[in-house]
Amino acid sequence: QVQLVESGGGLVQAGGSLRLSCAASGSIFRLNAMGWGRQAPGKQRELVAAITTGGSTNYADSVKGRFTTSTDNHKNTVYLQMNSLKPEDTAVYYCYADTVVTPSYRNLKVWGQGTLVTVSS
Repeated sequence: QVQLVESGGGLVQAGGSLRLSCAASGSIFRLNAMGWGRQAPGKQRELVAAITTGGSTNYADSVKGRFTTSTDNHKNTVYLQMNSLKPEDTAVYYCYADTVVTPSYRNLKVWGQGTLVTVSS
């Protein structure tokens, strides 16, 4: 079993910054990638950032140049630095981990419970 614990959400004014963290723990044999998705009210969840353990990153067009994701592989932790926040960034942010778990050694993608980010205008 794999657990993800997110932190760092909150209320911020437009133009401000927030940093989200997500720590993975449990029966992890290997982490292949981690990342972040978000879901705004009335909308589907969208993937906003992803990073492999090798350091390759991908971002949604809507956040490129404003959001940066990084990892601490020793701590199985992923971060999302969000700058120049806009009201349309308001959403519940979920981290995920693409893992190989023990004892089955099967691939498993796990999502966290989410943390709310609210950007006021």
